[in-house]
Amino acid sequence: MQPDEAASRPQTAVHGDPRGGARGKGEIDLRLPRSTDGPAITGLIAACPPLDRNSAYCNLVQCTHFADSCVVAERDGDIVGWVSGHRPPSDPASFFVWQVAVGAQARGLGLAGRMIEALLDRPQAAGVTSLITTVTADNRASWALFESLSRRWSAPLEKSVLFDRDIHFAGAHATEWQARIGPLPQRERQQTRQEL
Repeated sequence: MQPDEAASRPQTAVHGDPRGGARGKGEIDLRLPRSTDGPAITGLIAACPPLDRNSAYCNLVQCTHFADSCVVAERDGDIVGWVSGHRPPSDPASFFVWQVAVGAQARGLGLAGRMIEALLDRPQAAGVTSLITTVTADNRASWALFESLSRRWSAPLEKSVLFDRDIHFAGAHATEWQARIGPLPQRERQQTRQEL
C-alpha cells in the first residue's frame, strides 16, 4: 500500500462511476475491474512493495468473481490504482480490504482513500458497519491510510493480532495486525451496474 498523502489537495479529477467510461485526458476513473485488467493489476502490485504478490490467477478471480468488491483506478488507459476486498461470510457486516495499490504516477492524490470510499458507496456494501484489514507493524503507509480514514469518518480504529509470525507463518512472515474501523457512518449508495 502506498501513502494517501495530500487527500485534501487533489491534482486530478477522480470519478467514481462503476461502469467506467471516457474521461478527459489525465482524469482518473474509478470502475469495476474486468478480466482483461488482470495483467496490469499483477504488474501494479509487483511495483508496490511491501504488498504480497498474488498469483496472476488470484488477481483474475478477484477481477471476475469479486469484481463488485474490488475497484480499479484508470488514467489514460493505464491502471494506476487497485483495491481488492470482500465481505467475509462469517462477518457480513464488515468489509475486508485485502490489498491497496497506488502506482507512483498517482500518489499524493488521496486515491487510496477514494477507492475505498467508492467501494463502500456501492449498493453491494449496504449493511456494512465496519472496515477491516490486516497490516504488518512496519507498513507505515498502510497505517497512515487507515488512521486517516478513521479520523475522516470519526470512527474508532481498533488493533489486534490476527496472524502471528510464529504461530501462523512459522517465522517466515511478519505478524499481521487486524485494523477494524467502526461503526462506520451511513453512506449514500451508487447504482448497481445492473441498473446502469
